[in-house]
Amino acid sequence: MLTVLLQREGYEVSAVANGAAALAEIQARTYDLVLADVRMPQMGGLELLEELRRRHIPATVIMMSAYGNVETALEAMKRGAYDYISKPFKPDEVVLVLRKAEERERLFRENQRLREALAHTRPPDDDGLPGMIGRSPRMHEIYRTVRKIAAYKSTVLLTGESGTGKELIARAVHQLSPRAPQPFVAVNCGAIPDTLLESELFGDRRGAFTDATRDRKGLFEEAHGGTLFLDELGELPIGLQVKLLRALQSEEIRRLGDTQDIRVDVRVIAATARDLGAEVAAGRFREDLYYRLSVLPLHLPPLRERKEDIPELVEFFLARCSARMGRGGAVVEGVTPEAMKLFLDYAWPGNVRELENTIEHALVLCEGSRVDIEVLPAKVRECRDRLRQTLDAGDLSIKKTTRIVEEELIRKVLKKTGGNRTKAAEILEISHRALLYKLKEFGIQDL
Repeated sequence: MLTVLLQREGYEVSAVANGAAALAEIQARTYDLVLADVRMPQMGGLELLEELRRRHIPATVIMMSAYGNVETALEAMKRGAYDYISKPFKPDEVVLVLRKAEERERLFRENQRLREALAHTRPPDDDGLPGMIGRSPRMHEIYRTVRKIAAYKSTVLLTGESGTGKELIARAVHQLSPRAPQPFVAVNCGAIPDTLLESELFGDRRGAFTDATRDRKGLFEEAHGGTLFLDELGELPIGLQVKLLRALQSEEIRRLGDTQDIRVDVRVIAATARDLGAEVAAGRFREDLYYRLSVLPLHLPPLRERKEDIPELVEFFLARCSARMGRGGAVVEGVTPEAMKLFLDYAWPGNVRELENTIEHALVLCEGSRVDIEVLPAKVRECRDRLRQTLDAGDLSIKKTTRIVEEELIRKVLKKTGGNRTKAAEILEISHRALLYKLKEFGIQDL
C-alpha cells in the first residue's frame, strides 16, 4: 500500500520485508528517506535505526508501529529517528511527514550553503549581508534596509520573482536581529495540502481528528522567541488567512481541537512571488491581512535588473559548485569572455537560482580550464544565436535588440506557466493588458 501511495506521489520506492534486508539494500544504493516498522523479523526498526547511525548512513528515518506509545516514540527519537507515525494512519499523514522531512533536509543543505557563503563574506567595512552576493546599487539599498529593520519585531513582506533570494534575505533579517539565538522556522505554504496546513501552523490536540494520538505543537510554537518564515504566502487558503490575521494581531494561537489560546512571541516574515495587491482586488486574498503583513515591505529585483552583479555571482557559483561536485579550484579557472557576455545578455527568467543551475550544468560538461559557450544549456545559447543573427544583419538598434530579449523572455515565462497569461504577467511584473499587447506585437500564440 505504501509503495503504491508513494509512487503515485512521485517517489522512487524500494520495499523489503525486514531490517536486515533493508540494511543490505541501503548499503547497495543511496536512499534519502527510510520508512521502517518497529516490529519486524530478523532485525526490528529500532535495531535498524541504531545500525544506520553506527555506520554513519545519512538517511532520514521515520518509524511506524501499530503498538504506538510515548515511550516507543521517545526511544525512536533518542536513537535518531526524524518522526514517528502510529498505525493506522491516513495517506495524507505519511505524505506530510515525508514532505516535512524533505523540507528539513533542504534547510540543512541551505544552512551548509550559507556557511560556505559566510566563508566568502566581504570585509567588515562593506555593508553586505551574510549569504548574499551582489554590489549593485539596488542590492546595497536592500542591505541597508535589512540592517535597519532587523532590530524590530514588525512583520516583513518580501516580494519578488521566484529565485531572487527571498529566503536568504529572511535568514539575514533573523541573523542580524536580537532573535538570532532563537529558532528560524521556515515553511512553504504551497507545499502542504490545505487540509493539513492549519494543523501544521497552529498544532493540534489529541483527539482533534481520527489520527491525532497526541498533542502536537505547530510551527508558531516551534518558532517561539524566534522567527517564522512563511514562504509562498499567496497560496494560503482564504479560510486560514483569517486565523493567521488573528495570530498576528493578538499574538495568540489556538491548536486544532483546543479551547484555550496559547500566547506566542514570534516575528513573522512572509514571502510571495504573487502580486498580493492584484490578489486582493480579485478577492483571493484578504485586504486586512495584506496590510497587516506589509508593515515593512521589501521588493527583491530580478537578476535582469542588476546585471552588474552577474560576474561576482558567476565566480561564487563556480567555486561552490566545483567544491560540491568534488572538482578542485584549479580545474575550472573561470569563464571565457564570450560566455560572460552571454551571461550578461541572457534575461534569466529563473533569476539567481537559474544562474546557479546553469553553472552546475556547464561544470558537468566542461573539459577545459574555462567554461565556454558550448557547454551552456541550449536555452541560454539560443539568446546568443538570435542576437548574433540580428547583429550580423548589420542592425545595431538598441530598440530592436531589446525587442528580441523581451520576446525571448515572454516565450520562456509562458512556457513555464503552461500558457497561463495572468500568472505570466505577474512573473514579468507587467499588467495583463500590457502582456496581451506584447503577445499581439510579437505574434505569439498560447504555448
